[in-house]
Amino acid sequence: MNNFTNIVRRKSTRIYIGNVPIGDGAPIAVQSMVNTRTTDILETVAQINALKKAGVDIVRISIPTMDAAEAFKIIKQQVINTPLVADIHFDYRIALKVAEYGADCLRINPGNIGNNKRIRSVVHCAQDKNISIRIGVNSGSLERDLQKKYDGNPTENVLLESAMRHVDILDKLNFHQFKVSVKSSDVLITIQAYRALASKIDQPLHIGLTEAGALRNGTVKSAMAVGFLLNEGIGDTIRISLATDPIEEVKVAFDILRALRIRAHGINFIACPGCARQEFNVINVVNALEEKVSDITTPMDVSIIGCVVNGPGEALKSTIGVAGARNKSGIYEDGIRQQKRCDNISIIEELERRIRAKSKLLDQNNHNTTLSHIINN
Repeated sequence: MNNFTNIVRRKSTRIYIGNVPIGDGAPIAVQSMVNTRTTDILETVAQINALKKAGVDIVRISIPTMDAAEAFKIIKQQVINTPLVADIHFDYRIALKVAEYGADCLRINPGNIGNNKRIRSVVHCAQDKNISIRIGVNSGSLERDLQKKYDGNPTENVLLESAMRHVDILDKLNFHQFKVSVKSSDVLITIQAYRALASKIDQPLHIGLTEAGALRNGTVKSAMAVGFLLNEGIGDTIRISLATDPIEEVKVAFDILRALRIRAHGINFIACPGCARQEFNVINVVNALEEKVSDITTPMDVSIIGCVVNGPGEALKSTIGVAGARNKSGIYEDGIRQQKRCDNISIIEELERRIRAKSKLLDQNNHNTTLSHIINN
Protein backbone atom coordinates (compact mmCIF):
# COMPACT_ATOMS: atom_id res chain seq x y z
CA MET A 1 0.00 0.00 0.00
CA ASN A 2 1.23 3.47 -0.89
CA ASN A 3 1.06 5.49 2.35
CA PHE A 4 2.49 8.66 0.86
CA THR A 5 0.26 11.69 0.94
CA ASN A 6 0.76 15.22 -0.33
CA ILE A 7 -1.59 16.64 2.30
CA VAL A 8 0.01 19.47 4.27
CA ARG A 9 -1.50 19.44 7.73
CA ARG A 10 -2.42 22.56 9.63
CA LYS A 11 0.14 23.41 12.29
CA SER A 12 -1.16 22.92 15.80
CA THR A 13 0.06 22.59 19.36
CA ARG A 14 0.62 19.18 20.97
CA ILE A 15 -1.49 17.74 23.74
CA TYR A 16 -1.81 14.23 25.10
CA ILE A 17 -4.79 12.05 25.91
CA GLY A 18 -3.21 9.45 28.09
CA ASN A 19 -0.21 8.30 26.07
CA VAL A 20 -1.74 9.27 22.72
CA PRO A 21 -0.28 12.45 21.20
CA ILE A 22 -2.71 14.82 19.50
CA GLY A 23 -1.65 17.64 17.17
CA ASP A 24 1.71 18.97 16.00
CA GLY A 25 2.04 16.35 13.29
CA ALA A 26 1.15 13.33 15.43
CA PRO A 27 -0.73 10.51 13.64
CA ILE A 28 -4.42 11.31 13.40
CA ALA A 29 -6.05 9.43 16.27
CA VAL A 30 -9.30 7.51 15.87
CA GLN A 31 -11.89 7.84 18.60
CA SER A 32 -15.23 6.21 19.31
CA MET A 33 -17.77 6.33 22.12
CA VAL A 34 -19.35 3.42 23.96
CA ASN A 35 -23.15 3.23 23.77
CA THR A 36 -23.58 1.10 26.89
CA ARG A 37 -24.89 2.30 30.23
CA THR A 38 -21.80 3.42 32.10
CA THR A 39 -23.17 1.84 35.26
CA ASP A 40 -23.20 -1.52 33.45
CA ILE A 41 -19.52 -2.06 34.08
CA LEU A 42 -19.17 -5.50 32.46
CA GLU A 43 -20.84 -4.43 29.21
CA THR A 44 -18.92 -1.16 29.08
CA VAL A 45 -15.53 -2.80 29.63
CA ALA A 46 -16.37 -5.46 27.04
CA GLN A 47 -17.24 -2.83 24.46
CA ILE A 48 -14.09 -0.82 25.17
CA ASN A 49 -12.00 -3.95 24.67
CA ALA A 50 -13.83 -4.72 21.41
CA LEU A 51 -13.15 -1.19 20.20
CA LYS A 52 -9.49 -1.57 21.10
CA LYS A 53 -9.33 -4.81 19.13
CA ALA A 54 -10.78 -2.93 16.14
CA GLY A 55 -7.92 -0.42 16.40
CA VAL A 56 -9.44 2.53 18.27
CA ASP A 57 -6.92 4.89 19.88
CA ILE A 58 -9.21 6.71 22.34
CA VAL A 59 -12.62 5.88 23.84
CA ARG A 60 -15.16 8.34 25.21
CA ILE A 61 -17.62 7.49 27.99
CA SER A 62 -20.64 9.51 29.04
CA ILE A 63 -20.71 10.30 32.77
CA PRO A 64 -24.17 11.78 33.42
CA THR A 65 -24.44 11.00 37.14
CA MET A 66 -22.36 10.43 40.25
CA ASP A 67 -23.26 6.73 40.05
CA ALA A 68 -21.72 6.72 36.57
CA ALA A 69 -18.63 8.42 37.99
CA GLU A 70 -18.27 5.67 40.58
CA ALA A 71 -18.65 3.07 37.83
CA PHE A 72 -16.00 4.91 35.80
CA LYS A 73 -13.53 4.40 38.64
CA ILE A 74 -13.86 0.63 38.30
CA ILE A 75 -13.89 0.73 34.50
CA LYS A 76 -10.67 2.73 34.45
CA GLN A 77 -9.00 0.16 36.69
CA GLN A 78 -9.98 -2.65 34.32
CA VAL A 79 -9.11 -1.00 31.01
CA ILE A 80 -5.43 -1.20 30.10
CA ASN A 81 -3.66 1.02 27.57
CA THR A 82 -6.80 2.67 26.22
CA PRO A 83 -7.15 6.37 27.10
CA LEU A 84 -10.63 7.24 28.33
CA VAL A 85 -12.36 10.57 27.77
CA ALA A 86 -15.06 11.42 30.30
CA ASP A 87 -18.02 13.21 28.72
CA ILE A 88 -19.55 15.63 31.24
CA HIS A 89 -22.24 18.29 31.06
CA PHE A 90 -23.51 20.77 33.64
CA ASP A 91 -22.31 19.21 36.93
CA TYR A 92 -18.77 20.34 37.70
CA ARG A 93 -18.60 17.93 40.63
CA ILE A 94 -18.70 14.98 38.25
CA ALA A 95 -15.74 16.41 36.36
CA LEU A 96 -13.76 16.72 39.58
CA LYS A 97 -14.65 13.17 40.58
CA VAL A 98 -13.66 11.46 37.31
CA ALA A 99 -10.45 13.48 37.17
CA GLU A 100 -9.64 12.05 40.60
CA TYR A 101 -10.47 8.57 39.27
CA GLY A 102 -8.00 8.79 36.40
CA ALA A 103 -9.83 10.20 33.37
CA ASP A 104 -7.36 10.95 30.59
CA CYS A 105 -9.40 13.85 29.20
CA LEU A 106 -12.50 15.81 30.19
CA ARG A 107 -15.01 16.59 27.45
CA ILE A 108 -16.78 19.69 28.71
CA ASN A 109 -18.02 23.06 27.64
CA PRO A 110 -16.63 25.41 30.30
CA GLY A 111 -19.57 27.76 29.88
CA ASN A 112 -22.22 25.22 30.89
CA ILE A 113 -20.77 23.87 34.12
CA GLY A 114 -21.60 26.81 36.34
CA ASN A 115 -20.10 30.06 37.58
CA ASN A 116 -16.48 31.14 37.28
CA LYS A 117 -15.55 29.56 40.59
CA ARG A 118 -16.75 26.15 39.43
CA ILE A 119 -15.04 26.52 36.07
CA ARG A 120 -11.77 27.44 37.76
CA SER A 121 -12.00 24.44 40.07
CA VAL A 122 -12.35 22.04 37.09
CA VAL A 123 -9.55 23.67 35.11
CA HIS A 124 -7.21 23.77 38.10
CA CYS A 125 -7.99 20.12 38.75
CA ALA A 126 -7.10 19.25 35.14
CA GLN A 127 -3.85 21.17 35.53
CA ASP A 128 -3.06 19.40 38.79
CA LYS A 129 -3.80 15.95 37.31
CA ASN A 130 -2.04 16.84 34.03
CA ILE A 131 -5.02 15.87 31.89
CA SER A 132 -6.39 17.56 28.81
CA ILE A 133 -9.79 19.05 28.06
CA ARG A 134 -11.92 18.89 24.96
CA ILE A 135 -14.21 21.79 24.23
CA GLY A 136 -17.10 20.10 22.44
CA VAL A 137 -19.42 22.51 20.64
CA ASN A 138 -22.46 20.81 19.12
CA SER A 139 -25.23 22.31 17.00
CA GLY A 140 -27.81 20.49 19.12
CA SER A 141 -26.77 22.03 22.43
CA LEU A 142 -25.82 25.64 21.80
CA GLU A 143 -26.17 28.35 24.46
CA ARG A 144 -29.60 29.94 24.59
CA ASP A 145 -28.36 33.48 24.12
CA LEU A 146 -26.53 32.44 20.95
CA GLN A 147 -29.58 30.60 19.65
CA LYS A 148 -31.58 33.77 20.16
CA LYS A 149 -28.91 35.94 18.56
CA TYR A 150 -28.86 33.78 15.43
CA ASP A 151 -32.65 33.15 15.36
CA GLY A 152 -32.19 29.48 16.12
CA ASN A 153 -30.12 28.82 13.00
CA PRO A 154 -27.12 26.60 13.86
CA THR A 155 -24.84 28.10 11.21
CA GLU A 156 -21.06 27.97 11.14
CA ASN A 157 -21.03 31.45 12.68
CA VAL A 158 -22.86 30.45 15.85
CA LEU A 159 -20.70 27.32 16.21
CA LEU A 160 -17.58 29.44 15.89
CA GLU A 161 -18.78 32.07 18.36
CA SER A 162 -19.66 29.40 20.90
CA ALA A 163 -16.27 27.75 20.52
CA MET A 164 -14.36 31.00 20.86
CA ARG A 165 -16.35 31.86 23.97
CA HIS A 166 -15.15 28.65 25.63
CA VAL A 167 -11.61 29.03 24.29
CA ASP A 168 -11.47 32.49 25.83
CA ILE A 169 -12.39 31.06 29.24
CA LEU A 170 -9.52 28.59 29.15
CA ASP A 171 -7.09 31.17 27.81
CA LYS A 172 -7.87 33.52 30.68
CA LEU A 173 -7.18 30.68 33.12
CA ASN A 174 -3.84 30.07 31.38
CA PHE A 175 -4.86 26.52 30.42
CA HIS A 176 -3.70 25.40 26.98
CA GLN A 177 -3.88 21.60 27.04
CA PHE A 178 -7.12 21.40 25.14
CA LYS A 179 -8.61 20.52 21.77
CA VAL A 180 -11.79 21.85 20.19
CA SER A 181 -14.65 20.49 18.08
CA VAL A 182 -17.46 22.35 16.31
CA LYS A 183 -19.85 19.68 15.09
CA SER A 184 -23.06 19.98 13.14
CA SER A 185 -25.25 17.30 11.58
CA ASP A 186 -25.03 19.31 8.34
CA VAL A 187 -22.04 18.50 6.12
CA LEU A 188 -21.45 21.97 4.70
CA ILE A 189 -21.94 23.80 7.99
CA THR A 190 -19.48 21.43 9.66
CA ILE A 191 -16.84 22.02 6.99
CA GLN A 192 -17.27 25.78 7.09
CA ALA A 193 -17.19 25.92 10.90
CA TYR A 194 -13.94 23.95 11.11
CA ARG A 195 -12.33 26.04 8.38
CA ALA A 196 -13.17 29.20 10.31
CA LEU A 197 -12.00 27.79 13.62
CA ALA A 198 -8.75 26.46 12.13
CA SER A 199 -7.80 29.97 11.12
CA LYS A 200 -8.34 31.42 14.60
CA ILE A 201 -6.68 29.05 17.07
CA ASP A 202 -3.57 26.87 17.28
CA GLN A 203 -5.04 24.10 19.41
CA PRO A 204 -5.63 20.63 17.94
CA LEU A 205 -9.02 20.01 16.34
CA HIS A 206 -11.23 17.01 16.98
CA ILE A 207 -13.30 16.65 13.81
CA GLY A 208 -16.45 14.79 12.94
CA LEU A 209 -20.07 15.13 11.85
CA THR A 210 -22.43 14.88 14.80
CA GLU A 211 -25.47 12.61 14.71
CA ALA A 212 -24.67 11.58 11.16
CA GLY A 213 -27.38 8.91 11.04
CA ALA A 214 -27.53 5.20 10.31
CA LEU A 215 -24.67 3.19 8.84
CA ARG A 216 -25.05 3.88 5.11
CA ASN A 217 -26.25 7.48 5.15
CA GLY A 218 -24.07 8.41 8.10
CA THR A 219 -21.00 6.92 6.49
CA VAL A 220 -21.52 8.88 3.28
CA LYS A 221 -22.07 12.19 5.09
CA SER A 222 -19.19 11.62 7.49
CA ALA A 223 -16.82 10.65 4.69
CA MET A 224 -17.68 13.86 2.86
CA ALA A 225 -17.30 16.17 5.86
CA VAL A 226 -14.27 14.52 7.44
CA GLY A 227 -12.67 13.73 4.09
CA PHE A 228 -12.91 17.33 2.88
CA LEU A 229 -11.36 18.64 6.10
CA LEU A 230 -8.56 16.08 6.25
CA ASN A 231 -7.70 16.73 2.62
CA GLU A 232 -7.28 20.40 3.53
CA GLY A 233 -4.97 19.46 6.41
CA ILE A 234 -7.58 20.20 9.08
CA GLY A 235 -8.03 17.68 11.87
CA ASP A 236 -5.85 15.99 14.48
CA THR A 237 -8.26 13.35 15.78
CA ILE A 238 -11.53 12.04 14.36
CA ARG A 239 -14.73 10.39 15.50
CA ILE A 240 -17.37 9.03 13.14
CA SER A 241 -20.78 9.32 14.81
CA LEU A 242 -23.12 6.57 13.59
CA ALA A 243 -26.37 5.09 14.88
CA THR A 244 -24.97 1.57 14.89
CA ASP A 245 -22.43 -0.62 16.64
CA PRO A 246 -19.50 1.68 17.51
CA ILE A 247 -17.13 -0.90 16.02
CA GLU A 248 -18.44 0.32 12.65
CA GLU A 249 -17.41 3.86 13.57
CA VAL A 250 -13.82 2.70 13.95
CA LYS A 251 -13.90 0.80 10.66
CA VAL A 252 -15.28 3.79 8.76
CA ALA A 253 -12.75 6.14 10.36
CA PHE A 254 -9.86 3.97 9.22
CA ASP A 255 -11.45 3.58 5.78
CA ILE A 256 -11.42 7.37 5.42
CA LEU A 257 -7.83 7.70 6.61
CA ARG A 258 -6.74 4.87 4.33
CA ALA A 259 -8.51 6.32 1.30
CA LEU A 260 -6.63 9.60 1.76
CA ARG A 261 -3.33 7.73 2.35
CA ILE A 262 -3.03 9.32 5.75
CA ARG A 263 -2.91 6.25 7.94
CA ALA A 264 -2.83 2.59 6.91
CA HIS A 265 -4.74 0.15 9.08
CA GLY A 266 -6.31 -3.15 8.07
CA ILE A 267 -7.20 -4.47 4.65
CA ASN A 268 -8.05 -2.26 1.73
CA PHE A 269 -10.34 -4.33 -0.50
CA ILE A 270 -10.32 -3.49 -4.19
CA ALA A 271 -13.24 -5.20 -5.91
CA CYS A 272 -15.24 -4.89 -9.10
CA PRO A 273 -19.05 -4.70 -8.88
CA GLY A 274 -19.42 -7.80 -11.00
CA CYS A 275 -20.86 -8.12 -14.51
CA ALA A 276 -21.53 -10.76 -17.18
CA ARG A 277 -17.75 -11.29 -17.50
CA GLN A 278 -17.27 -12.44 -13.91
CA GLU A 279 -16.13 -16.05 -13.50
CA PHE A 280 -17.13 -16.24 -9.82
CA ASN A 281 -19.59 -14.34 -7.64
CA VAL A 282 -17.46 -11.33 -6.70
CA ILE A 283 -20.00 -9.79 -4.33
CA ASN A 284 -20.36 -12.97 -2.28
CA VAL A 285 -16.59 -13.45 -2.12
CA VAL A 286 -15.89 -9.87 -1.00
CA ASN A 287 -18.64 -9.80 1.62
CA ALA A 288 -17.66 -13.17 3.08
CA LEU A 289 -13.96 -12.41 3.07
CA GLU A 290 -14.38 -8.97 4.62
CA GLU A 291 -16.23 -10.57 7.52
CA LYS A 292 -13.76 -13.42 7.94
CA VAL A 293 -10.65 -11.23 8.13
CA SER A 294 -12.17 -8.28 9.99
CA ASP A 295 -9.82 -9.00 12.90
CA ILE A 296 -6.69 -8.31 10.83
CA THR A 297 -5.22 -4.85 11.33
CA THR A 298 -2.08 -5.32 9.20
CA PRO A 299 -2.14 -2.83 6.30
CA MET A 300 -2.44 -4.54 2.92
CA ASP A 301 -4.27 -4.23 -0.40
CA VAL A 302 -6.38 -7.18 -1.53
CA SER A 303 -7.90 -7.05 -5.02
CA ILE A 304 -10.80 -9.27 -6.04
CA ILE A 305 -11.68 -8.92 -9.71
CA GLY A 306 -13.96 -11.37 -11.47
CA CYS A 307 -12.37 -11.45 -14.92
CA VAL A 308 -9.10 -11.00 -16.81
CA VAL A 309 -9.92 -7.54 -18.18
CA ASN A 310 -8.88 -5.57 -15.08
CA GLY A 311 -7.98 -8.43 -12.78
CA PRO A 312 -4.27 -8.85 -13.59
CA GLY A 313 -3.63 -5.11 -13.60
CA GLU A 314 -5.14 -4.63 -10.14
CA ALA A 315 -3.51 -7.79 -8.79
CA LEU A 316 -0.05 -6.63 -9.88
CA LYS A 317 -0.44 -3.58 -7.62
CA SER A 318 -1.86 -5.48 -4.65
CA THR A 319 -0.41 -7.39 -1.75
CA ILE A 320 -2.71 -10.28 -2.68
CA GLY A 321 -5.00 -10.43 -5.69
CA VAL A 322 -7.23 -12.71 -7.69
CA ALA A 323 -8.11 -12.39 -11.39
CA GLY A 324 -11.14 -14.42 -12.41
CA ALA A 325 -10.88 -17.11 -15.08
CA ARG A 326 -13.01 -20.07 -16.08
CA ASN A 327 -13.05 -22.77 -13.37
CA LYS A 328 -9.69 -21.72 -11.92
CA SER A 329 -8.55 -18.15 -11.27
CA GLY A 330 -5.11 -16.59 -11.10
CA ILE A 331 -3.65 -15.74 -7.69
CA TYR A 332 -1.04 -13.01 -7.19
CA GLU A 333 1.17 -12.10 -4.23
CA ASP A 334 3.29 -8.96 -4.13
CA GLY A 335 2.78 -8.48 -7.86
CA ILE A 336 3.89 -11.99 -8.76
CA ARG A 337 1.48 -14.45 -10.34
CA GLN A 338 1.53 -17.76 -8.47
CA GLN A 339 2.04 -20.94 -10.46
CA LYS A 340 -0.84 -22.73 -8.79
CA ARG A 341 -4.27 -21.45 -9.79
CA CYS A 342 -7.22 -21.53 -7.43
CA ASP A 343 -10.50 -23.39 -7.94
CA ASN A 344 -13.26 -20.80 -8.11
CA ILE A 345 -15.34 -22.71 -5.59
CA SER A 346 -12.61 -22.30 -2.93
CA ILE A 347 -11.52 -18.68 -3.56
CA ILE A 348 -12.73 -17.47 -0.16
CA GLU A 349 -10.80 -20.10 1.77
CA GLU A 350 -7.67 -19.68 -0.34
CA LEU A 351 -7.61 -15.89 -0.02
CA GLU A 352 -8.24 -16.03 3.73
CA ARG A 353 -5.36 -18.48 4.14
CA ARG A 354 -2.99 -16.28 2.14
CA ILE A 355 -4.11 -13.07 3.86
CA ARG A 356 -3.52 -14.51 7.33
CA ALA A 357 -0.13 -15.92 6.36
CA LYS A 358 0.91 -12.59 4.82
CA SER A 359 -0.34 -10.66 7.85
CA LYS A 360 1.73 -12.84 10.18
CA LEU A 361 4.82 -12.38 8.01
CA LEU A 362 4.44 -8.62 7.71
CA ASP A 363 3.84 -8.22 11.44
CA GLN A 364 6.94 -10.27 12.21
CA ASN A 365 9.04 -8.22 9.77
CA ASN A 366 7.79 -4.99 11.34
CA HIS A 367 8.60 -6.33 14.80
CA ASN A 368 12.12 -7.29 13.74
CA THR A 369 12.67 -3.90 12.11
CA THR A 370 11.52 -2.09 15.25
CA LEU A 371 13.67 -4.29 17.46
CA SER A 372 16.72 -3.72 15.28
CA HIS A 373 16.17 0.03 15.37
CA ILE A 374 15.98 -0.04 19.19
CA ILE A 375 19.15 -2.11 19.47
CA ASN A 376 21.12 0.05 17.03
CA ASN A 377 20.06 3.30 18.64
